[in-house]
Amino acid sequence: MMSKLRTTTLALAAGAAAITAFAVPANAQRDPAYAAARSSGQIGEQVDGYLGIVGSPTPALQRLVDDINIKRRAVYARKAQENSATLEEYALTAGCQAIMRTVPGEKYQAPDRTWKTRTSAPPERDPRCP
Repeated sequence: MMSKLRTTTLALAAGAAAITAFAVPANAQRDPAYAAARSSGQIGEQVDGYLGIVGSPTPALQRLVDDINIKRRAVYARKAQENSATLEEYALTAGCQAIMRTVPGEKYQAPDRTWKTRTSAPPERDPRCP
């Protein structure tokens, strides 16, 4: 379990890096296919900081998600090293923040790993979230 100071440090670092993390695949995320998949609930934010496919993947959808996740992982690895954290700790913190940024109608992964549709209420949060 992470110490309170380390959790807070990771949260701050992940917050600062969130712009970077999501700027890296920004072109992919502006892709009409990405926007359509997100708004239709085909993809969603996972607890682990990566995009996931909700339901059956198509080859094109899998390529889109894989591309974004590869870019996210590269950012997470760099930022984790800069903050003396593990990749998994950093990705979890980024995932917590990405889920909080979802808007009503978008999919996200609940702590029990089921897919939920965001409503106007706050999303369910993993107890490990800072």
